[in-house]
Amino acid sequence: MDVAYICEWDRRPRTSHCPSIPLVCAWSCRNLVAFTTDQRNEEEKDLTHMIHILDTEHPWDIYSISSGHQEVITSLEWDQSGSRLLSADADGHIKCWGMTDHLANSWQNLVGSEVDGDPIVALSWLHNGVKLALHIEKSGVSSFGEKFSRVKFSPSLTLFGGKPMEGWIAVTISGLVTVSLLKPNGQVLTATESLCRLRCRVALADIAFTGGGNIVVATCDGSSTSPVQFYKVCVSVVSEKCKIDTEILPSLFMRCTSDPGRKDKFPAVTHLKFLARDMSEQVLLVASNQCSSVAECWSLRKEGLPLNNLFQQLSPGVSDKQPMILKWRILSATNELERVSAVALPKLPISLTSADIKMANETKFYPGLGLALAFHDGNVHIVHRLSLQTMAVLFGSSMRPSEEPSLKRQRSPTPCVHFKALQMSWTSLALVGLDTQGKLSMLRVSPSMGHPLDMTTSLRHLLFLLEYCMVTGYDWWDILLHVQPGMVHNLVEKLHEEYTRQNAALQQVLSTRILAMKASLCKLSPNTLTRVCDYHAKLFLISISCTLKSLLRPHFLNTPDKSPGDRLTEICNKFTDVDIDKVMINLKTEEFVLDMSTLQSLQQLIQWLGDFVLYLLASVPNQGSQLRPGHSFLRDGSSLGTLREMMVMIRIWGLLKPSCLPVYTATSDTQDSMSLLFRLLTRLWLCSRDENHPCEPDEALIDECCLLPSQLLIPSMDWLPLGNGVISRMQSKLPQRLQFGRPPGAPSHTSVQYEVYTRTCEVPSIVTDFLRSPTQPKIDHLRRLHLGTFPTEPCKSCTRHCTWTHRPRSFHAHSLVVSLRVLDLAVASHQLSSFPLLLTDDPAFRVNLSPLFRERLPNARCPRVL
Repeated sequence: MDVAYICEWDRRPRTSHCPSIPLVCAWSCRNLVAFTTDQRNEEEKDLTHMIHILDTEHPWDIYSISSGHQEVITSLEWDQSGSRLLSADADGHIKCWGMTDHLANSWQNLVGSEVDGDPIVALSWLHNGVKLALHIEKSGVSSFGEKFSRVKFSPSLTLFGGKPMEGWIAVTISGLVTVSLLKPNGQVLTATESLCRLRCRVALADIAFTGGGNIVVATCDGSSTSPVQFYKVCVSVVSEKCKIDTEILPSLFMRCTSDPGRKDKFPAVTHLKFLARDMSEQVLLVASNQCSSVAECWSLRKEGLPLNNLFQQLSPGVSDKQPMILKWRILSATNELERVSAVALPKLPISLTSADIKMANETKFYPGLGLALAFHDGNVHIVHRLSLQTMAVLFGSSMRPSEEPSLKRQRSPTPCVHFKALQMSWTSLALVGLDTQGKLSMLRVSPSMGHPLDMTTSLRHLLFLLEYCMVTGYDWWDILLHVQPGMVHNLVEKLHEEYTRQNAALQQVLSTRILAMKASLCKLSPNTLTRVCDYHAKLFLISISCTLKSLLRPHFLNTPDKSPGDRLTEICNKFTDVDIDKVMINLKTEEFVLDMSTLQSLQQLIQWLGDFVLYLLASVPNQGSQLRPGHSFLRDGSSLGTLREMMVMIRIWGLLKPSCLPVYTATSDTQDSMSLLFRLLTRLWLCSRDENHPCEPDEALIDECCLLPSQLLIPSMDWLPLGNGVISRMQSKLPQRLQFGRPPGAPSHTSVQYEVYTRTCEVPSIVTDFLRSPTQPKIDHLRRLHLGTFPTEPCKSCTRHCTWTHRPRSFHAHSLVVSLRVLDLAVASHQLSSFPLLLTDDPAFRVNLSPLFRERLPNARCPRVL
């Protein structure tokens, strides 16, 4: 475990940001981190309670929300999609924040609820019934369904048809439980009920869910001599009103209070946490005094209730059916520790069967098996979630600035800087912590917890987690923290092998997602940099193909057996003629009739298709060089077939409106450029049509492709701008020192890669044009429009690879609506079931307002959008 980077506020004599008490943070499945601070005004009389949201790849691009809470924010909770955030304060107010148009720097308060004057001590979204289990024992099997099995789990509340109902549940300091339900029509149903008849003070609470759809609430009054109470909460809707039923469950007393030697040593319970939201059978308790703490792990089990012999003699049949009761049993406890300041629990749903734990110990695979404890001396320990044995340690001295004299640190009279809030990533490979000075620290957590492993085992661990992210749709940024440049090639190859072993239906669902994952991996090594260009081009080709085919409509209103797009694919595969007109006459051209303005608005996308086909065919003579972008297309029969279908479609549209055709610069006025390119493209497609038995292009085809530069002007393809995220700066193990609101000034690793690559590799300019320098004019990579070096309109750019796109102020123009459909395909997040698929290189299309627009757009607080 080591420090990846530390991000801090601007160093001013009197900073306006001060950490909240209590300071809270939350980490979403999209790797967005939300945390709180208090901001003082100039008179230092009032405090503004702020919520800050940042992306872990660009932590300096922080977006701050003035929450409107009048009291200190006590809880933050992301939903399962990572697009909505709950915030609760010490005055009983709960607010639900949502993204506006998928923009991470545009948030609005959607709905809320309140329990006036009653502070919120625990908060959670209702469970949606989706639960997976990672089986380490089956990590070597080929089927994703066996590695990541679906666990039978009921939602907290369902609508008609079994659809889970959205909402949240909260526990107040006076012992009330409040539930708010979000109806599909936008209404909010809220109900409040006491946890038990005799209400008492609740200092600590946590919420978990059972497989039967019930909710379990654990509460404690803060004293270690008092019992930890558990309640079952059932939520229902009766006559359009929310109803809450509660039931008392078995309670427990901490073991440290029953030990005569330590009965009064730890008077306060400082932390109460279920080990997982969907695992109400295990709970972690921490009791503390002024200097030290002790942690205990308890488990709820069913045990038989022994009967007295007298009852067995009176009723002999009773002994055969021994009654069962629920009882809390202690699993493990720690020795006396330094005082605990924060706890972070794993979110990875690892299977805890004996076979899986045995395999984890043999292979040293520990993600999901460890929880993090932060101490007041600045140290952080990773301990086993069952045995509470220490697995990894990070000493607080390693997070202090190296330029600070050691003598000064030793004589400092102030308390040691320590974490007040701690959160684990969704794959348990990273930790984010907020300390007493308001600094944010990102920690890397090794999958093996520091145990030395061979390269094969390390790759298998990372591959297993990448597959999990590919199935669930979660962001895999924290996995990239552990990928070294030498691992990239083997990791991409093994990922592709596992993907090809899945059934055809699952491969179709994951087809774009695996391309996004490969692209993000290949950016980590200069040897695979050009392959990123191919993956981006394939993603863009898929989005254009889906958009253009969606514009086609059947000639008759009755629903046909196949859509026009499916018939186009079938006919282009059936007729392998090299003459584009002979293929075109087999189609029902009336299905391709579109409005003239619509066709004209598609010209930029059509031009990109034409230029890309020309570029690929001109690259055929150099097909042996894997350093050239486009190399993988030359042997990809599926992509070449898609390009062939697009050429036929464009040919038909050209008969309706010639101005929408791609423009080529030819040496002869009589040359039919599209017919020439279609003929060569078809011959190249026939060579790779059979994926099992591909063949090399014949000499005649290579000779004709060699003549293309003398017949047509070969375009310069521009597709891959260079990013400046933290991943490209982490080639060394030294922590990065960053600052909120100020991008790092040092050149990034990818910028150095660009300079080294273009200087040392003897490649033509057509290749270096793919590697676009950050200082060059901006291009709308989705609409293929030139924006200029300093765009005057609001723009969005992906923080993963810095592709830009125009964000019009008005969407009334029909041409803009059509071209935006490609953007909608590309910006959708890539979830498997309830989430749409991704068509960019990373889990979410995170975009930002350019820093150049801050003066022109005064309402833009931060250059971050999703």
